[in-house]
Amino acid sequence: MSEPEFKKLLDEPLSVINAGLERFAQDLDQQGVKVVHVDWAPPAGGDSEFVKLLSRLETLSHGQEALTKRIEDANQKALKRMLSGDPVLVDVIPASEAIPELKEHMILHAGPPIGWNRMCGPMRGAVAGIAVFEGWAPDLKTAEGMATEGAFDFQPNHQFDAVGPMTGMTTISQPLLAVENRRFGNRAFCAINEGLGKVMRFGGNDDEVLNRLRWIRDVLGPTMGAALRAGDGMPLKGLVARGLSMGDEMHQRNIACSGLALRAMSPALAATATDTTILSDVLAFIAGNDQFFLNIAMAMGKAVMDPVRGIDASSLVTAMSRNGTDFGIQVSGTGETWFTAPVEMPEGLYFPGFTEADANPDMGDSTIVETIGLGGFAMGAAPAVAGFVGAGAASDAASYTRNMGEITLGENPEWTIPALDYLGVPTGIDIRLVVETGLAPTINTGIAHKDPGVGQVGAGVVRAPMACFKQALLAFAESVGVS
Repeated sequence: MSEPEFKKLLDEPLSVINAGLERFAQDLDQQGVKVVHVDWAPPAGGDSEFVKLLSRLETLSHGQEALTKRIEDANQKALKRMLSGDPVLVDVIPASEAIPELKEHMILHAGPPIGWNRMCGPMRGAVAGIAVFEGWAPDLKTAEGMATEGAFDFQPNHQFDAVGPMTGMTTISQPLLAVENRRFGNRAFCAINEGLGKVMRFGGNDDEVLNRLRWIRDVLGPTMGAALRAGDGMPLKGLVARGLSMGDEMHQRNIACSGLALRAMSPALAATATDTTILSDVLAFIAGNDQFFLNIAMAMGKAVMDPVRGIDASSLVTAMSRNGTDFGIQVSGTGETWFTAPVEMPEGLYFPGFTEADANPDMGDSTIVETIGLGGFAMGAAPAVAGFVGAGAASDAASYTRNMGEITLGENPEWTIPALDYLGVPTGIDIRLVVETGLAPTINTGIAHKDPGVGQVGAGVVRAPMACFKQALLAFAESVGVS
């Protein structure tokens, strides 16, 4: 560059492109310098070992077949199975019928495996409450003593084709929603949403909570089951598509889909109900519960993802879940192995009288909805949620969806977001992309009190811990012959 050209450059107004640390851009902006910030980070957070591993997964050969093609073909097969699923809510049946392996004193819980000695406060509260509900203990104190002595067999919901929100209690006499994936013939199950306020999924266990569960078991479950069996079930893909266009993301906001589900079931409920008082109570309960559809969406997510499990060389995440102590993921190519790390604390908004000091770390199987591209991945469809969960301004919601597009294999053409020019929700979390970009999945979540028996104290967002994905990537690499 000549001296006149250099002098001209210095005399002209600066236009700066800042990559990496946003603070530098903020400093320049405060000085009146025009700056464009690029959100950039080194691959794998600069971890040289994982950079090398990612490179080897992309370049090594496996016999006569290029490894990268083997993985790509497996992932396309997995994504195709996800997108071609046809989930239909077909029934509500007792857990003993849905899960024949479920026995007395057996308690299925949310998240990866955990014993009583490591359970968090709300999980312990729910265990004590469900034991009283089932008649295994006369009171909460006795139930806690029984748990301490090993009287209960604790198992993850995911091991039995089931999911459960927050604490995720599933036991023998509860009624379970049954969603059938008619494309592949499998079924998945979830308990019915209890409503708002003090509920067992957040660790509530007093008489109010238990009496509501008894009504759900004795009245709501059988009434819904009869209505669903009277028809051909409730198809869910189209219903979710409409919900997205009406401002739902199917984790923290289910107002539209809950209303659409009630509308779809009402004729059959009216036709099959034998008691007008029961019909009135059932309709009022569903209509008064803005989160009613969440549990349906969870069973739908499980039904969609189960046929994706066990595809050799696929790096797609098939399950994400947390038990209030550990966060765990499962990956298609590594089967039923859990990769776990300490669960994160949500950041969000708290109900009056509560603060972060009251909160328990994140928990629940509800992250199955993020696994299929909803929840935090579909935040762009639900700007109202961003403010509710403390994720920023409503205008920030779109950035959450776009960021999640960086770690997924594709988009869902049937679940689109009108406000983002009908962008399909990001679908198919790839552990390679998570580690490479350093972007962990964003999750919308409720926040439970850390002590047993209190219940929900707020709502927020949380990131899946990166350690899970790094563990999974190491195991995945070994499974395809890369050490």
